[in-house]
Order: sequence, then C-alpha cells, then structure tokens
Amino acid sequence: MGSEKKMSTGDGTSQSDVFDVRKVRRLVELMNEHELTEIDLRQGEQRIRLRRDQEPAIIAAPVAVPAPAPVAAPMLSAGTPAVAHPLPADDASTTIIKSPMVGTFYKSSSPDAAPFVKVGDQVGPDTTVCIIEAMKVFNEIPADCSGKIVAMLAESGDSVEFGQPLFKVQK
Repeated sequence: MGSEKKMSTGDGTSQSDVFDVRKVRRLVELMNEHELTEIDLRQGEQRIRLRRDQEPAIIAAPVAVPAPAPVAAPMLSAGTPAVAHPLPADDASTTIIKSPMVGTFYKSSSPDAAPFVKVGDQVGPDTTVCIIEAMKVFNEIPADCSGKIVAMLAESGDSVEFGQPLFKVQK
C-alpha cells in the first residue's frame, strides 16, 4: 500500500506520470484545439509547462526537459568583410557579396534612413553595403570588392544564413 495516488486517464496511463509522452501530446492537441498559448500543470513536486511562441503551432518543450542550446555562428566584429565570390564562369564580370554570418539583414541603419546602397550605386572595398544583426550586435558589412550594384538579393528584416548571397556587383 503506497501513499502515492494514481488516477487512470482512460488511455492506459496513470496521472502520477505527468511527463508521459501521450499526455504531453494530448495537452498539445488541447492547446491547438482551444487556441491556448500556455498550459502550466502542477501535481505535488511534478510540473509541466507548455507555451506557444508567437507563431501558431510552435510549442516550447516542457520545462523539465532542457532545450538544446542553439549553435551560435562565430561572432565577427563590426567591419569584418563580407565574403565576395565570383559567379560561375558564364558571368566572370559579376561578383556576389555573401553574408559572413547568420543573422538579420538590414539595408539601412534605421527604418527611416536611406539604404546604404541601392541598385546602380558604385561601391569600393570599404563601402558599407548593409548591416547584419547577430545576437543583438549590429555588424556593418563592407563590400570587399569594387563595382556597381546590379541586384539586391535580400530584403530588410530577412533572416540570412552564412554564405547566403546578398548583392550582385558588376566589376
């Protein structure tokens, strides 16, 4: 005779095991069904908390299970040059300025400000072409090549990956 109280949930599990996968799935289903943003359940020493982010259908893991730490891109200091790569042999006069890091692309220093560069502008190796925000640090990205901007391949607010093309520059 144990002092632990077990209650059947009707699906073959006991209520004492709050971290049962079937229960967690059912809680997620209930959250979706009733458009809930958070569920926080406690029973004695046990606790489970599910929270939906801003976007629908994205559920945070229970607090008892640590989430994997995101892999951070190496931090580059402001002024670290973007990687400029030539296009394949069919267009040797064009260079691609690629993102040197993972982050959020901005074409100007603020929403009201003019863009650093626009299509048709001449740039030099030290010309700032954009800002990439990574971990609350705003990194100015220089062109690292000379020529005329012929295409902008990202929009302000876009998430960019390491090596993602940002600009086409005609030599």
